[in-house]
Amino acid sequence: MYQVAIRRPLVSFHQLIGGDWGKENEHHSHDYLVEVVLEGRTLDRHGYLFDIAVLKERVDQVSARYEQKTLNDLEEFKGLNPSLERFAQFFAERLHAGLELKGIDALKLTLWEDPTAWATFRIAL
Repeated sequence: MYQVAIRRPLVSFHQLIGGDWGKENEHHSHDYLVEVVLEGRTLDRHGYLFDIAVLKERVDQVSARYEQKTLNDLEEFKGLNPSLERFAQFFAERLHAGLELKGIDALKLTLWEDPTAWATFRIAL
């Protein structure tokens, strides 16, 4: 199985709701790291699993929706706790919606909240 991956920094804001998480209930930012991995069994005629330039461009497009924004204010988070897990899911689904992933078996998005904490959402194709 082949894998192609990219990483991109992203700064977003949020405040957790629905529980008592101390300072996490206050409006604050995170310096996220978005990591996207595409998996597949075959390479194209050029020896590529997927064009990394296309992947970078699409990740940048999706990142623009969240960069320097408060997640709580975005439609997909309305009434929901903007957890790391949900953020990874929504980012992955948006990314997937804008890519033609012929020959790709899975898209995996990992969102790092800091160097030791992360959540992953995987879409099997």
